[in-house]
Amino acid sequence: MKHSITRTLFAAVISIAIPILAQADTWQIDPMHTSVEFTVRHMMISNVKGTFEKTSGTITTAGEVPATVVIDATIEAASINTRVEKRDGHLKSPEFFDVAKFPSITFKSTRIEQAGTAKWKVTGNLTLHGVTKEVILDVDGPTAPVKDPFGNMRSGASATSKIDRRDFGLTFNKALETGGVLVGDEVAISIDVEAIKK
Repeated sequence: MKHSITRTLFAAVISIAIPILAQADTWQIDPMHTSVEFTVRHMMISNVKGTFEKTSGTITTAGEVPATVVIDATIEAASINTRVEKRDGHLKSPEFFDVAKFPSITFKSTRIEQAGTAKWKVTGNLTLHGVTKEVILDVDGPTAPVKDPFGNMRSGASATSKIDRRDFGLTFNKALETGGVLVGDEVAISIDVEAIKK
């Protein structure tokens, strides 16, 4: 009797799981149409912006249930570009990102909550400079899927967040004679993602 109940429960689980798995979709982040931009204060008087030019990853969903979305993204730290070669070299050095030791920046979502019409709070683990911290992205989208000229289905979304670079061990700074510091601690992040359905 016990084995019969176990088999019945197992069959019930499988009958539920198969339709869900059948509906699962995977979207590939398109690096050519995705941008990751950051902004940080310089000498307390202006903002410096930069981008990471190499981003990859996937977005998986089970049907149309938002809570099932999982975002898994990787950024190549050495692809940083602030349009100043000397500054980029400094940012890649051990005083900042130390890209030789920590070549990748990763984000993996852990929870998604609706925050309005087509607006979401996406919580996830950001690993930067070898340190993993929980961060929250404010996301707009995704857009309704559209078909490109080559028959691919595409969708897009944008996201913003702020982090304190010191939380990730990025503590390099210099005091200014007039007060304040050379580099701000708060970093604003802006992301625009375009993804292709696989």
